[in-house]
Amino acid sequence: MRDINFLTENNAKPIWHPMAHPAEMRASPPKIIMKGEGVSVTDAEGRTVLDAVGGLWNVNLGYSCDPIKQAMTAQLDALPYYSGFRGTSTGPSIELAYELTEWFAPEGMVRAFFTSGGSDSVETALRLARQYWKIRGQGDRTKFLALKKGYHGTHFGGASVNGNSNFRRNYEPLLPGVFHTPAPMTYRNPFDETDPAKLAKLCARAIEEEIAFQGADTIAAFIMEPVLGAGGVIVPHESFMPMVRAICDRHDILLIADEVVTGFGRTGAWSGSRLSSTKPDFMTIAKAITSGYFPLGATMIGAKVAEIFETDKTSFGAIGHGYTYSGHPVGCAAGLAALAETKRLAVNENAAARGVELGKALEALKAKHQLVGDVRYQGLMAALELVSDRAAKKPVDKKTMAAVADGAYEAGVMLRVSGNNIILSPPLIITAADVAKIAEGLDAGLTAAAAA
Repeated sequence: MRDINFLTENNAKPIWHPMAHPAEMRASPPKIIMKGEGVSVTDAEGRTVLDAVGGLWNVNLGYSCDPIKQAMTAQLDALPYYSGFRGTSTGPSIELAYELTEWFAPEGMVRAFFTSGGSDSVETALRLARQYWKIRGQGDRTKFLALKKGYHGTHFGGASVNGNSNFRRNYEPLLPGVFHTPAPMTYRNPFDETDPAKLAKLCARAIEEEIAFQGADTIAAFIMEPVLGAGGVIVPHESFMPMVRAICDRHDILLIADEVVTGFGRTGAWSGSRLSSTKPDFMTIAKAITSGYFPLGATMIGAKVAEIFETDKTSFGAIGHGYTYSGHPVGCAAGLAALAETKRLAVNENAAARGVELGKALEALKAKHQLVGDVRYQGLMAALELVSDRAAKKPVDKKTMAAVADGAYEAGVMLRVSGNNIILSPPLIITAADVAKIAEGLDAGLTAAAAA
């Protein structure tokens, strides 16, 4: 690699960064991360900080998981790549598909379709949902329902079912036939309802009304995150997802659970769906499947859907969809090692325990700092929503958000800013001491922003 001077000089110049304005990046170049160890990362200036972002929700096992690195190295020596298109397969992909169906058997998953990441997994689920109805002779079922504030990736299908205009406006018109209903967010909702259970019922009723308006026989699937991530860590009442499942069953609509963030322990359970014992028809997974060590994802398929495809005698059951790197052997080897470590370390249990500690710390910060309008958390996914006026719930400006993040970074903690939310998604191997350090970093950032 070239020296630090070269990297600094060319930072944000030949590269455009995701989810950022190119001009802003050039004016204020991003931090250059050079090393990672344990739950911390080190930048080009030599500053080491605790990574409370977990890469991007995905480095569940931290940056020093040798079993994954060794598995990848061994697979590179044996077979660095081969296609998984019809006619050929690889050993790691077969083994990982088996392990995933075992892992998500409680959710009713029986098949895996490999992708290169979360957006691919969502796109695959949407396409297979439409195809399912063509096989069944109900080709009018092409529409999708989703929640406002939901996030489902950046492909055209995923962006279309996204419920946040930040990911839609500049790319419209998107996929037609997508409709959104209110998210069960107690802090901001159109019903002015703060009781989580009552709000869940109101949101479920809105779904029923939208189905009646659209016509159930035109809807292919409903897609939702069990806990909404990028939209600000919105934690529905435990009754909400089962109600959605029941609604889908009544109207013969498929349910897609987007578990790209919530899969593999982040919520304190092995999946977000498992928090409420819900069985979706599809699950989309990625991120923690390799702990971020290799780009890999999968769309998991339930028994009902699998049976329709596998018993089809027409051309409609042939899957005309896939990716060059579907089932990449190095990625699948990484996935096998990551799953083994994830299970061995019982990171779901640690996420649940550390999540309780983090929640208490966030509540204390809310009591101390007027900037904090709301805190939301489930396991080791959390958010602080910052406001300039608590009564009016007016979001703070970008300058204030930057001041919080910069202040925390100076105090040794990396945060993620998303709109007026501070998003926390640290590795699932953090300790109680790490939780305390995250709280200290947030306190320093909020204090600095208030004084600015």
